[in-house]
This record gives sequence, C-alpha cells and structure tokens, in this order.
Amino acid sequence: MNDTVHDAVRRYYGEVLKRSEDLATNACCATGAPPAWIADRLAEVHPEVSARFYGCGFPIPDALDGRTVLDLGCGTGRDVYVISQLVGERGFVHGVDMTASQLAVARDTQDWHRERFGYAASNVAFHEGYIEDLASLGLADNSVDVVVSNCVVNLSPRKDLVMDEVWRVLKPGGEFYFSDVFVDRRLPPEVADDELLHAECLGGALYEHDFVDLAKATGFADPRELERAPITIQNREVEERVGAARFVSVTWRLFKLENLEARCEDYGQVATYRGTIPEARARMILDDHHVFEAGRPERVCGNTASMLQNTRYASHFEVLGDRAVHFGLFDCGETMAAASMGVGAATNTGGSCC
Repeated sequence: MNDTVHDAVRRYYGEVLKRSEDLATNACCATGAPPAWIADRLAEVHPEVSARFYGCGFPIPDALDGRTVLDLGCGTGRDVYVISQLVGERGFVHGVDMTASQLAVARDTQDWHRERFGYAASNVAFHEGYIEDLASLGLADNSVDVVVSNCVVNLSPRKDLVMDEVWRVLKPGGEFYFSDVFVDRRLPPEVADDELLHAECLGGALYEHDFVDLAKATGFADPRELERAPITIQNREVEERVGAARFVSVTWRLFKLENLEARCEDYGQVATYRGTIPEARARMILDDHHVFEAGRPERVCGNTASMLQNTRYASHFEVLGDRAVHFGLFDCGETMAAASMGVGAATNTGGSCC
C-alpha cells in the first residue's frame, strides 16, 4: 500500500476539513433529495455527524432488516447510523475508517444514537484501519451480507486490494453497493498524483472501463449500474488542472454469485416481485433498466434471476424456471415496468453528485 497517499488523505480529512463546506470542489458532495425512506432516517442522525459528511451519493440499499453491513470509509458515521436504523436491533453495522478524528465523532455519538433509536444495545462498531486490509480488523471471511461505500474507493492507492477484501468478507449471495467518482479516461500522473486532486476525489478516480475489468477479475462477473450523474467541479483552478477529463458519480451494485455468466443468457425465466420490501412496496429497482412492479411478471436473463433468487431478495420474488434449457442470448433491455416509467426515471432519485 502507498503510505504517502494514505497520510495525505488522512491529513486532509482529519486536519484540513472541518465541515462539508470546506471542500475545494463539489466532487465529494451529494445534492438533491434522497428517497423518503432514507431522508426520514437521516433526520435522526446527530447534526455533528452529518455536518462532516463527504460522500457523493446515497449508496444505501433496501431489504437490510436483520443483516450485517460493512461501511468502507465511514468517516463520522452518517451512513452507518442511517443503516443502523434499517438493519434494526437484530442486525449489525461495522464502520471502517483510517482517520482517528473522524471516528472520534462517530464514537462520541454512539450512545446518543442508541437512545435515539430506542435500542437496548448499540448495533454498530467502528474500526480504525485500512479498507485494503480488513482482515487485520478481525472481519472474517464470508461474514457480511452487504458492503457499502460512499465516495471512498477512489481515495485508495490499491483498489485491487479493496476489491479482493470486499469479495473475501462478503457471504455467498452478498452485495457490494457503492457510489464513487469515475472518469472518462486514464488520468496522467500530474493529475492522479496531485495531493489536492486526490483528496478531493478526482485524482484517484478510476477510468470506468478499468473498473469494470477489475470487478470482473475479482469475481463480480456482472456489475450493474444503478444511477449516474455528471460532476461539475465549479472551481476554476481545479478545472484547469484536470484538463479535458470528465468525471461522473456512479452507483454500482456487485453481487458475489458464483454462477453469473459473462453475457445475459436466456433460460426462459420469469420473475415477479411480491411487493414485500418495506422501502419499495410498489416497485423494486435492481439497476438502471431492471424495475419490478409488484405483481407484474417480467422475463429475465439467467444472471438477473440469480440476483433475485440467490441473494437477500429471495423471499421477495417468485422466480419461475431454471437453467435446464438454454434459448441463446437474452436481450437484456428495460423491463416493462422500467419502460412504463420513462427513460431514466427508474433511477432518478435525486441522490447523485452535484
């Protein structure tokens, strides 16, 4: 691991930044209104925790009741405390960060949040360490249902190690659900190695195609994009430094499933959403072109069927058919429910970067 990068980022987030407003650009800031079920829980988070938030989206999935969740780069714990409410007292949330001053805020408000949520005992734990080395923090193999991260992976100098660790700690059928900054080209060294640009979530941004290749090499065979939004830097000096490179905030979901194929294949399968996820009674959004309306059958490819029946979503879907008969390639376009909502409406939650 590159200790120089870690030290620079730790110094920036631990000493330079005191509030979200101190950021030099808007790359690590979320705008727009989150979904109501997240907004309601954000309102229950301590104001000091929210004031030092530096994320680029709202990477908080649904159907988390009773689950174990890990937040990579949790900072002061804003997302941890939102998820704490979603997993309930039967669930648990781990937060990992390398900046002691950020974790101090998270820990100082831990009992405040427990009382606020009406829990007999806290269901969160914060760990100081590196997201590239979760084993040293005692996070075991196959121990986590969902890993989340909010604009942090880009800060790591060894994204390959991060991906390996996420795969290791996830249970079979688990999910990596995260928002981060990506770029339309490989950045030159003078941009990638610039301390300010790196700390502001731009220098470490991955070229999107390199990220997809890395995800697949790790084992996440079918990365699914949920939403994206362009990043407008709004800082003339920074814009001149990055040149023509264009940055976007993207939310991805990656499932740890051994039977995912390289392409969408047709096995004649049909999936029907039961309407049983509390946060998504009317419709469940899997990705930017798979929306499932309650009670409406939809033809799906083998990979999508596996994502629905071999993960925490299994009890919420009826999936008919198996892989006994293959009918060739599957045209994995919009589901009927997604098409009826209009292009882009499925994932336009207002929770992307400014």
